[in-house]
Amino acid sequence: MAVKKSELYSILWEACNKLRGGVEPARYKDYVLVLLFFKYVSDRYKGQRRADFVVNPGASFDDLINAKGKPDVGERVNKILQKFLEDNELVGELPDVSFINADELGSGKELVDKVSGLIAVFENPAIDFRTNRASGDDIIGDAYEYFMMKFAQESGKSKGQFYTPSEVSRTIARLIGIGDITAEDGKDWTLYDPACGSGSLLIRAADEAPVDEHGDSIVTIFGQEKDISTAGLARMNLILHQKGTGTIEKGNTLSDPKFITTYKTGFRELKQFDFIVMNPPFSDKAWSDGIKPEKDEFHRFDGFGIPPEKNGDYAWFLHVIKSLRPNGKAGIIMPHGILFRGNAEETIRKKIIKTRYIKGIVSLPANLFYGTGIPACIVIIDKEGADTRDSVFIIDASRGFKKDGNKNRLREQDIEKIVRVFNGQEELPGYSRLVPYSEIWKKYDAPDSVEDTESEENDNETSDDNNGNMNVPRYIRRIDDTLPQNIAAHLKGGIPQYDVESLQSLWGVSPALRDAVFTCTDAEHGIYQLAVSSDKIESIFNDDTNLIKEKQFEGTTVFENWRDSVRDILLNITEATEPKQLIRELGAMILQSYLDSALLDNYDIYDCLLNYWNEKLQDDVYAIRAYGYEAAREIEYVYATKRQKDKNGETVTVADKSKVKSFEGSLIPREIMERTYFGEWFSELQALADQLSAIEGEMEFMREEESGDEGLLKEVLSSKGELPKANLTKRIKELEDKKTSPELIALAQMVDTIDNQSELERISKEIPLLEETYDLRTKKGNISEV
Repeated sequence: MAVKKSELYSILWEACNKLRGGVEPARYKDYVLVLLFFKYVSDRYKGQRRADFVVNPGASFDDLINAKGKPDVGERVNKILQKFLEDNELVGELPDVSFINADELGSGKELVDKVSGLIAVFENPAIDFRTNRASGDDIIGDAYEYFMMKFAQESGKSKGQFYTPSEVSRTIARLIGIGDITAEDGKDWTLYDPACGSGSLLIRAADEAPVDEHGDSIVTIFGQEKDISTAGLARMNLILHQKGTGTIEKGNTLSDPKFITTYKTGFRELKQFDFIVMNPPFSDKAWSDGIKPEKDEFHRFDGFGIPPEKNGDYAWFLHVIKSLRPNGKAGIIMPHGILFRGNAEETIRKKIIKTRYIKGIVSLPANLFYGTGIPACIVIIDKEGADTRDSVFIIDASRGFKKDGNKNRLREQDIEKIVRVFNGQEELPGYSRLVPYSEIWKKYDAPDSVEDTESEENDNETSDDNNGNMNVPRYIRRIDDTLPQNIAAHLKGGIPQYDVESLQSLWGVSPALRDAVFTCTDAEHGIYQLAVSSDKIESIFNDDTNLIKEKQFEGTTVFENWRDSVRDILLNITEATEPKQLIRELGAMILQSYLDSALLDNYDIYDCLLNYWNEKLQDDVYAIRAYGYEAAREIEYVYATKRQKDKNGETVTVADKSKVKSFEGSLIPREIMERTYFGEWFSELQALADQLSAIEGEMEFMREEESGDEGLLKEVLSSKGELPKANLTKRIKELEDKKTSPELIALAQMVDTIDNQSELERISKEIPLLEETYDLRTKKGNISEV
């Protein structure tokens, strides 16, 4: 059966992270990702004819396994990888790594152990891509993305720029409309990223495009990256996502663009593309290195002006505009400063406003990106229909995110809301608005002339003219959700009316509930008091019939209606089912189902569904698509482990299949199988488990109570405060031995015959120690009862 994505990611990351040692994440990632790539290609194509890659003898992952543990393992790995690269004409295409680098991997036994350990990580049977096909090739591509994300998280502020967060990439891909194109006859759709990094943004955009009859994307991919090692990551990323025909060029895009159209006359111009996505380095201070902007061969700054020498944001922006076809569309990530900074950038911005190329702006939360913590925005550029465009659609999505360690991340509901609101041009108070260009700058449609430019420079901003300033807060006033201060309530005591009205969703469901809980004591100042004691409020809410009815409707009825509507979809998954489109359909249906809910937010419900999809459901769908619903019969066992020698004589830990510890259904959870097929036994086992838990609780209590200096367990506790079975057994035996001494037996016999003086005398004479130890006789010389 297929390994689940979450399991694969955990296996790979934890193992590799333990082996990292002192190697910097930014560098260590190259070693790990190259091996992951080589493992996949070797498993996937070894022994196949006319395959995308050649895997010859001496250049496969099996050869790496044979090299594991050898004193010269580093040299062997280098030779194997080099042969593979030469056989496939990939020399110089992938990150440059050397497995004999003492500075990064150590030397001697340390290097041997580290390199051998890395090979062993990818030798894990759980990631054998020869048999695992349930997720198609998504599983390895997404695993690669996961690794890059984790390395970006650990690389620090200056070295994590190679990766654009997946959530942002997916948002941009859906905003530029690439999913709406069709495979027209003779039309060559193109997608370009001039600062592609590791290729994540390119791939997410290409994933949105339709596919042809062979399942291949109908867009051709082009990317350029300045950092040679990162360009190698991008190349591998494309291959692992089945987009190996894409082109990744190395070099500085601004000073040496690689995608050029050259005419017979010798004239050269930038190649133009249908779609562009980009996340360039923010505020690039070295953007003009190697270029004379005023003499730019490709005329990128003509008609707009030259960006500031120490800030290249608009240099990248103008490169995108020049590289777009007449009907082209782009989604680019920019710092907020491009929307409002003055001087040369203001001049450029006003020139861009005149073109009306900007279709929309989405303000994002701060601290999303690994290279910087500053807030950024997505600028949507659309040349198609620009001559008739009279407004910009602006979204303030800066408050929609979740915390993830020391970074923020867009939630699934945030992505869906941005896309739906933007594509539907839906105006929501405090969130989105269609802003006329005339409000941004009254002269946006004025003709360009020297006189006009001079008048613009001297123009003072009026109250209804923002003079080309596009800063989002100027156009979307956030809804203040903080509770206002009520001075009268502070002075006189009580609950402000605003606080009571903030629960309007509840009062809408049950109007009488408000009066049952609150009483207005000062209508002039809007002050309320509780109508009942605070300890009765919960029961009033719980007993309200209207509220009970609405909770039942939204919590059960609406969900069951949605469940019934998607049942046929989930029961008819085939090889042709596209999982990513499937979940989009299910998500759209649940958003619609909860659209009119009074208590539950439909985007919150959508987020629950998508989180469950990401954690579990997508693995099931991929498995059903590959194996059919018969996959539900499959059981995956968890075995005990044992240690044995491998073929190299090394001691390794392997599964002991003679001892089953547990099991799990490939599709059906174990708990469901237990309750359905073993209900009676399951109940008995559950009762025993509860009993065991109670006993363990009692034992823990006893251990705490009797572990002191005078405690009964003092003699048996270990140095760590634990209660070893051997210590406890030994101590019990010692105490039992004391209970059976001759003296104790004799005393017990005397108690039993206390009225028989002669028998008492006999016992006393047989055990002299009794009278020596205990005062048994009375003054008259008889043995006393006492």
